[in-house]
Amino acid sequence: MEVREGMSKVVLIVGPGHTLREAARLMTEKSVGAGVVIDEEYPGPRVISERDILNSLGRGEDPDSERVGDHVSDTLIAAAPEWSLERAAMEMSKRHIRHLVVVESGELVGVLSMRDIVRVWTSEGATSGMTSPETEASAA
Repeated sequence: MEVREGMSKVVLIVGPGHTLREAARLMTEKSVGAGVVIDEEYPGPRVISERDILNSLGRGEDPDSERVGDHVSDTLIAAAPEWSLERAAMEMSKRHIRHLVVVESGELVGVLSMRDIVRVWTSEGATSGMTSPETEASAA
């Protein structure tokens, strides 16, 4: 299966000047685990995730004064819609991230999360080159 079949087309756009509390509220309202950060002074989109917000809170930082732009990674891995879900999962695992921005012809078209991949792989009728634990157990 391809990234386009698993990605969410619901993309939350967050500005770098939003507070972490505002970003968390928007993520909650949209039921997403990350927001795409668009900054006119930075080339390309970046991601603010639940984990980024949680790490800030864990360091005792104030979510009402901390800005999104100060908590995003400078590196972003973008996926193409035609990538396999396996390739996307391997990139996420290798880079220790849980979200990929999906870009087609230079345009943002979606976001793929680890949760999306698991949903697709475990949905009825899903196909993947990977063997499920149930298949392995019954073969033993």
